[in-house]
Amino acid sequence: MAFEEWEQAKANVAADGDARMQLAGRPAPGGSGGSGGASDLVVHDDELGKLGNMAYDLRHQLGVDGKHARFASYEAAGSLADDGFDMGTALSEACDSWDTKLKTLGDACGQISNHLDYSRGAHAKDEDRITAKMSSIAKLDEYLKYDK
Repeated sequence: MAFEEWEQAKANVAADGDARMQLAGRPAPGGSGGSGGASDLVVHDDELGKLGNMAYDLRHQLGVDGKHARFASYEAAGSLADDGFDMGTALSEACDSWDTKLKTLGDACGQISNHLDYSRGAHAKDEDRITAKMSSIAKLDEYLKYDK
């Protein structure tokens, strides 16, 4: 979304007064529309897997592509500083800042990937436990039917 579109969207919401912004079509708390129950939330295992893989791939690409000009930039910064230009120090600081931000973004992608992998495993265990309990209940129900 372009900056102008974002500003227009904010102005429209502000003009509506009581209207609240929504994310992905879900009503805002206290808003109207739909049943709004927690049972509406559905996440599929394959979707979590795809998102986790995308985060992992992005982390890898950041590590590879984010450092493509690192050596040349630091070399230029050193050369400029050696020649007495203040720009050399500024370029070196910009490179350091870029490296820090690149590492932070890579770490965030890694955390997202790991969290989604963990969530997939936890949901699979929950599903197995629920399936086992439902199976036990079904067997007990059949047993009680035959007992009568």
